[in-house]
Amino acid sequence: MTDTRPMFAMKAWLFAGLCMLCGQSFADQGAAAGGGLLTAENACERSPEPTASNPLTWLVRIGEASRQLNYVGTFSYQTGWRTETSRIVHRYAKGVESERMEVLDGSPREVIRQGKELRCVFPAQRTVIMGQATARGMFPGRLPRNYDEMTENYRVRLDGVERIAGYEAQKLVLEPRDEFRFGHVLWAELQSGLLLKSQVLDVKGEPIEQFVFSDVRIGGEVDDELLVPRVKVDAGWHTIDVGWDDRTQFEKQWRLRESLPGFTLIVITRHRVGGALQMVFSDGIAAISVFIEPVETGVEARGAYPEGGTVSVFERIASGHRITAMGEVPASVVQRAAEAIEALK
Repeated sequence: MTDTRPMFAMKAWLFAGLCMLCGQSFADQGAAAGGGLLTAENACERSPEPTASNPLTWLVRIGEASRQLNYVGTFSYQTGWRTETSRIVHRYAKGVESERMEVLDGSPREVIRQGKELRCVFPAQRTVIMGQATARGMFPGRLPRNYDEMTENYRVRLDGVERIAGYEAQKLVLEPRDEFRFGHVLWAELQSGLLLKSQVLDVKGEPIEQFVFSDVRIGGEVDDELLVPRVKVDAGWHTIDVGWDDRTQFEKQWRLRESLPGFTLIVITRHRVGGALQMVFSDGIAAISVFIEPVETGVEARGAYPEGGTVSVFERIASGHRITAMGEVPASVVQRAAEAIEALK
């Protein structure tokens, strides 16, 4: 028997895993490990003297600009044959981020952020995903605070200045150090550091995913009305709550038979709806989500199957559970992640 569960649920879980890690940020994990974390506040202490020619300085600038600047703009997402256009409004005031992102074509979606609270609304499915924002988010806030981890997995170099959305932008190339991850190219506005364009490259160096602003206003005031949700959610909607940290319960039932080179397990979460256990691994820029959920006898695994763009999926059945790995990494890596999960005897 093949499970025909709607792919929307899987996409929603992946979206939740990448954007809402229930308060467990890269900064939290670095502190728990005893320091060794590079943030904007200590970049000057930990790295060489900041200069315009220092790639690490640019990574810090890009990460902080997405969080601490006001900006309003329209950007497109492209992968394969699929293209989506979104409008984003971001405000930073008194240390608090507020943001509204709305997809303008295709399946409607709206993401509302107020401080650490994040709400992702899918009107067509009458579904809301609730959770907490972390250091790593969506474009243009794709970079985390742990830049040391990124440089362990990628060689970072500057590659000239290009014009993007009417601005001069510094181009950075992140070359993977092994076959477990894709390459990335970033374009940051020269004056502010805001990320204007990003690409994911396959093993041949060809772009397979792109985010790019077509227009953007950086700085200035952002009125309250621009941040008001456009979609009204009522009591009849389905809510997916990302849940709570459940590392202890995982360790009682499961173990990682082998590690994923260059990837760190940053959070283990139990979903409030459905009870699925979710693990999120990261290499500093790419993320892999692994889901473990009980399954009925006779359900067959689908193995590897494409989800489109940079997202690879692998599913297996083990010990009465479905184990599904999804991530923006090569297909062999998500398969390895799914097969690394083993039930304790």
